[in-house]
Amino acid sequence: MNNTPETEALPPSLRLLKWLVIILTATMIVGVITVVGLLVTRMPDISPLATPDQLALPEGTRAAAVTMGRDFIAVVTEDDRILIFGRDGVLRQEIDVVPAQP
Repeated sequence: MNNTPETEALPPSLRLLKWLVIILTATMIVGVITVVGLLVTRMPDISPLATPDQLALPEGTRAAAVTMGRDFIAVVTEDDRILIFGRDGVLRQEIDVVPAQP
C-alpha cells in the first residue's frame, strides 16, 4: 500500500530545457543586481542647486524661461535679458538680447 505517486523522469530534451531556463533566470537576476548596483554607486554627487523661486531677480523682472548648467542657472526674462546666476544664487552676469533685424 504505497500511496506516493510515481514520478516519471522528464525526457532528455525537456531536462535540458529546464536547466537552460534555470541558468537564464539566474543570469538575469545577477544582471539586474549588477545594473542596479552600478547605477547606485556611479551616480554623480549632485549638490542641490538654487531653484528659480530662491533667486533674487531684479525688481520688476519676470522669468520667461530657466535652464540649469553644471555650475550656473540662466534665467531668460520677459524684457529680453538673460541673467546668469551661480550655484549659490548670486547674480554673475546680465546679457541683453538684441532683437533680430528684419
